[in-house]
Amino acid sequence: MTTTSAHPPTAPVALHGPAFAADPQAVYRQLRRQGPVAEVEIAPGVGALLVTDYQAALDLLRDTDTFSKDSRAWQRTVPPDSPLLPVLGYRPTALFSDGATHARYRQVITDGLALLEPHQLQRRVAEVAHRLIDAFGESGSADLIADYARRLPVDVLTTGFGVPEEHRERLVAGIVGSIESTRHAVAAYTDLVEVVTGMVAERRERPRHDLTSWFLTHPAGLDNDEVVRQITLTMIAGNEPTTNLIGNALLRLLTDARYAGSLFGGAMTAHQAIDEVLWHEPPLANLSAHYPRVDVTLHGRAIPAGSLVLVSYAAANSQAAPPAATADTAELRSGESAHLAWAAGPHACPARDPALLIAITAIEQLTSRIGDLELAEPADALRWRPGPFHRALVRLPVRFTPVAG
Repeated sequence: MTTTSAHPPTAPVALHGPAFAADPQAVYRQLRRQGPVAEVEIAPGVGALLVTDYQAALDLLRDTDTFSKDSRAWQRTVPPDSPLLPVLGYRPTALFSDGATHARYRQVITDGLALLEPHQLQRRVAEVAHRLIDAFGESGSADLIADYARRLPVDVLTTGFGVPEEHRERLVAGIVGSIESTRHAVAAYTDLVEVVTGMVAERRERPRHDLTSWFLTHPAGLDNDEVVRQITLTMIAGNEPTTNLIGNALLRLLTDARYAGSLFGGAMTAHQAIDEVLWHEPPLANLSAHYPRVDVTLHGRAIPAGSLVLVSYAAANSQAAPPAATADTAELRSGESAHLAWAAGPHACPARDPALLIAITAIEQLTSRIGDLELAEPADALRWRPGPFHRALVRLPVRFTPVAG
């Protein structure tokens, strides 16, 4: 866990604002000059330590004896209305728990996701994809974030949980707003919890054949609030990164010359575009919040007990990334030299397989219907959503030959 060299303290580097959003890799290169663990600012006046080294990240993610996921002590050091709290503030979920409590909560989520049978999930994604394409296809233009990538995963998830149609737009706003790290984040998360709380209370009285009822009747015996929190976690973690993964992979397909012709069934595939995004532009760029139980030294950096330590999947990946894919590369490479886009250790993302299936199917369905997609504005004019946690486009405007619904 330790090395022989220490790194002098420096001024924290901002991971918020348009400069970071525009070129995060330049910021990561700057941070590496501090060593494997660097000082950052994740919101005005709120500091953290960021792990940018691949091996240091793995050491942290696997060390449950030294590091805890419980954020309550740290939370007392930030204002109660901090826009970071919808992401980092403690709640009784698998994300903020350790040991047996974590295992209990996580089992409910993993068992629930296991009910999403792949063939049925793929069919559901295809149905939603064609409905969304029908809505914009005749116009010959679209914003593939607002009109497609943001709507598809949440439609699949809300259907699985049995969310009433009249509440789905509120859920989308709550999910997206919760991770924005703006002054609206707390209100967005509060509204999301309110919708799910009402749904859980109703299912407790009148169960149905949906994931909400299944979470309530799981042998783990969660109470209503615990169920609400696992559902909101699953919705945020299942929707927001998948949306960003679809958007970032579509941008790669539309701008990388190696994929030329792929929209017409060329050799480079959606699988490869997604794999490259997971290596180079992971949809969650920095997260995995941990808090050392005692004073510790991690790869040369002294870290006081209770400090907020985040892992930069994006920075760590850029150290360990394999060579760029070629038309001869047929399979995902993450099994050979694993990226950290899904994190690692006991808190690794439990939704990896359904998220990949949703993203790959969404892209394949879109490109099979519309083969001449092209950007409607220069790639360097596209804007990225600011914030320390995600790598996400604001818009992805395209044009194409109109298609009939």
